[in-house]
Amino acid sequence: MKDINDQIEAFFEQYEKRFESGLAGESVGQETTEAFADYFVEASPMGVMGSKNDESFLNAVPKGYDFYKSIGITEMKIKQIDITELDPLHYMVDVRWESVYQKDESEGSIEFSVIYFLQHLKETLKIFAYITGDEQKALKEHGLV
Repeated sequence: MKDINDQIEAFFEQYEKRFESGLAGESVGQETTEAFADYFVEASPMGVMGSKNDESFLNAVPKGYDFYKSIGITEMKIKQIDITELDPLHYMVDVRWESVYQKDESEGSIEFSVIYFLQHLKETLKIFAYITGDEQKALKEHGLV
C-alpha cells in the first residue's frame, strides 16, 4: 500500500492532469466532481461559501475551464506540494500552482497557492474545503481581466 503522502501527491497530479485536459476542451466534469466531498467549503476574499457536490456543481465545472481559456490561461502546473497531517483521516495540503497565460502579445505566468483540506476515508481522498487568495486581483494585475 502506498504511503498517504504518495497518495496525496498522486491525487493532485491527477487534479493537475484534469485541469490540463479541461483547458484543452476535454470533458472532465465528472472526474473533477469525484475529487470533492458531497459538501465542501471555499474561503476566499469574497467570503466563505459552501456548496453541494451535485448536478449544479457538475454543470459549473466546464464553465470554469471555459473562463480560464477565455482569459488566456494555457497551462496550470503544480510547482510544490506541502502536506500537513491534521489527524489520521484529515490533511491540509498547500499546493503552489503556476498558471501560464498568453493574451494578445503578452505571455507570462502567475504563481499562487491554494490550501486544500482532504479527508481520507475508505481508501479515498476527497476535498472538503479549500482556501484561495485574491485571484481576481492577480488576474487584473496581469491584464487578463
